[in-house]
Amino acid sequence: MESRHSILYLVLGLYTLMISWHYNHNWILLLIHWIFWPIYLVYELLIGHLSHDLWRTIPMSYFK
Repeated sequence: MESRHSILYLVLGLYTLMISWHYNHNWILLLIHWIFWPIYLVYELLIGHLSHDLWRTIPMSYFK
């Protein structure tokens, strides 16, 4: 059970870094968002940056 939570924590952290890089393209902000990624992910959800199917489009753009 513990390993599933740590894997989910890692995956959500990487997902947040992809979102940060997509919108900012800044290494300093990427580092800050990596440190505080749970807060940044909730912020992005609340302001609507992941609405209209962007929650799926942004990560998929890295694998094309």
